[in-house]
Amino acid sequence: MSISLNKKTGINLSKGSSISLVKDEKLLEKVCIGLNWGSIKKKALFGLIKQTEPVDLDGSLTTFSKDKKKIYTVYYQNLISPDRAIKHSGDDREGDDADDDLDNEVMTIDLKKIDPNVEQIIFYLNSYKGQDFGDIPYIKVRIYEGTPTQVNEVFATFNLAGDATFKGNVSMIMGKLVRTKNNWDFQTIGDPVKAFRIQETIDLIEKKYV
Repeated sequence: MSISLNKKTGINLSKGSSISLVKDEKLLEKVCIGLNWGSIKKKALFGLIKQTEPVDLDGSLTTFSKDKKKIYTVYYQNLISPDRAIKHSGDDREGDDADDDLDNEVMTIDLKKIDPNVEQIIFYLNSYKGQDFGDIPYIKVRIYEGTPTQVNEVFATFNLAGDATFKGNVSMIMGKLVRTKNNWDFQTIGDPVKAFRIQETIDLIEKKYV
């Protein structure tokens, strides 16, 4: 499924769907991938007291060339890409007590500045403390035009939690940007993977998703 970004409301993407980064017949230049998640609620003392467990999720991305060679990774310890085209907002180690519809982490992408050797940008999520995705109340991803502090227009959203397939997993591949002849497409993946750390996730991406 391919969807053109010409609507004022965000499209709810399903797993395996694709959107072309075009707005009003013009190529988008700057897009953001925003991540919003909740902390885990637990009950103690026979259920009389509610406790909140902070959730530390790490949104990251790795770029690959046309011949599937890794070029660079942007994550919480490397916030800006070598070509200066991609910026990470920084590490959120808490999650939200309630869904405030605001992103905990944002990756900002200037499509015009991306290294011309980059053909794919793959986004993924790791639970730093090994907290089960099945226990996290929500993990939302949205693609929008704007900045981390100003959302001009949300183009697409999808929710990676609330699905039994994520239970028992602590890492997932969210999606990828793929360079086309004159443009970029965003493809939703939404696959849980058997990895625990960022490097393990990259290793799996190189074998299966590039």
